[in-house]
Amino acid sequence: MTTLPSIPWTTPPTMPRQTATPSEILTLTSMCGGGVDGAIHAAAGPQLLQECRTLNGAETGESKITKGYDLPSKHVIHTVGPIYSFSSPDNVELKAKQLTSCYRTSLELAVKHNLKHIAFCSVSTGIYGYPIDDATHIALDTVRNFCESDAGSSLERVIFVVWTDKDKHVYEELIPEYFPPESEAA
Repeated sequence: MTTLPSIPWTTPPTMPRQTATPSEILTLTSMCGGGVDGAIHAAAGPQLLQECRTLNGAETGESKITKGYDLPSKHVIHTVGPIYSFSSPDNVELKAKQLTSCYRTSLELAVKHNLKHIAFCSVSTGIYGYPIDDATHIALDTVRNFCESDAGSSLERVIFVVWTDKDKHVYEELIPEYFPPESEAA
């Protein structure tokens, strides 16, 4: 697994790796059982599944929070990403709104629970098929807009975690568009 640099919204990113200590990291997952979600549940232990069963599920784009249990993070924010379909081009706008909501509602929960750091996987880009370029634009735009808002000002660090080198390359290419280096931002 490749981890991109931590992206504090007030400080433009640099490409050398930076990491948060494990106790600072808030992990994000989906609520469907495979991929990142399955790995997080396996690492967190059975208590996570027990708590998830009390949440009454979630709609696509909705997020909910639980304890982190055996994970190094104190909490897990669960979000339901949209399933992307190339055979239904009419749904592209709806899927984009749902994906935006995944990131926004996760950030809102983090702030509501006085969390300072959040780590995002690349929501819906695995088995759910969301194109990585489009999903990355949505993730970065949503995070940037939220962090510039009054509500987002309490977040200190946002971390994007990717699985493949291809995904890492997409983030490295797009991050400067949303978080330009200081010399370009001034």
